[in-house]
Amino acid sequence: MSEHQNDLPTTDEPAVDERLDVSGQPDAESMAELEVAEAEDDLEDEVEEIVEPESAEDVDDGRSWFVVHSYSGMENRVKQNLEHRIESMHISHKIFQVIVPTEEQIELKEGQRRVVEKRVFPGYILVQMVLDDESWYVVRNTPGVTGFVGVDNRPTPLSPKEVDRIMRRIEAEEPTVKVDFKPGERVRVTEGPFSEFQGVVSDLDLERGKARILISMFGRETPVEVDFLQLQKV
Repeated sequence: MSEHQNDLPTTDEPAVDERLDVSGQPDAESMAELEVAEAEDDLEDEVEEIVEPESAEDVDDGRSWFVVHSYSGMENRVKQNLEHRIESMHISHKIFQVIVPTEEQIELKEGQRRVVEKRVFPGYILVQMVLDDESWYVVRNTPGVTGFVGVDNRPTPLSPKEVDRIMRRIEAEEPTVKVDFKPGERVRVTEGPFSEFQGVVSDLDLERGKARILISMFGRETPVEVDFLQLQKV
């Protein structure tokens, strides 16, 4: 036996990689496994690149909500003026939102129900901003603005709880009911089985639009529930 015979492959070891076909290329099964692995890697890369966008309320860049006083009845005009200044003075990176808080109310007048839009805080607008000398100047010198609400002439931001309460109020889907009477006041029933009876309001259910009143029947006070539309202040 020559000394080169030990260099030859033995019968227990394949001469070529088992994953290669006779042409020296990967077989179909190996190619499929490779494609699956590559697809999984691509998917993982895409998932890592997805970043959940932050809402404006979650951004911690020093922004807060401030209350700005304006001439009553000019809130919408002041809002337009300020938004125009924000754009023209290129300061949208410090002043983000301007809101005139309003809500829908159901008014009961002369037995008629109508939905109207009412300002929550007449004479005031809300501004979300990062307060510094520049942003203060832009807001304070907007036509119609008379000043910021604050202590010792320093603008005071609203607390998160106050902001949440205001936003829930102005974003409510159902309008609130506005009536011209309140508990303890005397009213007259204009319609229904108790028409022409008078009584004292004991409770108001604004969600259902009903009032509980105490009327005198058979020599004693009896509580009855009446729709707001069937009541008139005496």
